[in-house]
Amino acid sequence: MHSLSQEIKAFSRNNLRKQCTRVTTLTGKKIIETWKDASIHVVEEVEPSEGVGCGYVQDLSSDLQVGVIKPWLLLGSQDAAHDLDVLKKHKDGVVLVHCNAGVSRAAAIVIGFLMNSEEISFTSAFTMVKNARPSICPNSGFMEQLRTYQESNKSNKCDKIPQLESGNSS
Repeated sequence: MHSLSQEIKAFSRNNLRKQCTRVTTLTGKKIIETWKDASIHVVEEVEPSEGVGCGYVQDLSSDLQVGVIKPWLLLGSQDAAHDLDVLKKHKDGVVLVHCNAGVSRAAAIVIGFLMNSEEISFTSAFTMVKNARPSICPNSGFMEQLRTYQESNKSNKCDKIPQLESGNSS
């Protein structure tokens, strides 16, 4: 059996696999990053781009999944908001909160709304929304604002989530 110290002494950079990372910059420029001589080596890809780049990978598939947060509160993407068949599945009197992808902005609004209206913690509100729509991922700025909001509302020390789960929800 080899010891960790023996493995460390036997380590050689030559045994590592060569790696490269394909990167699309905010301007749409495509580059390849590799490590060479303990520094990053950047090579611009030669394949021509089609038009102006968008700086992110486009997902052109429709996202019609609607998360039911409460019987009257839904979270989705603009695809769901534009699809009448999806909207008709839900009764009158419900609110669909949506943004482009239904992942960051709309999710942050719903989390903040739940924290305020239900007087629950950030963690409880986030969990409730994540359970209803697993694809949510509010950006770091929204997450920081929600945590700041929670801190500023310490007077709401009572987290009512156990009461809601036991059937006393509105």
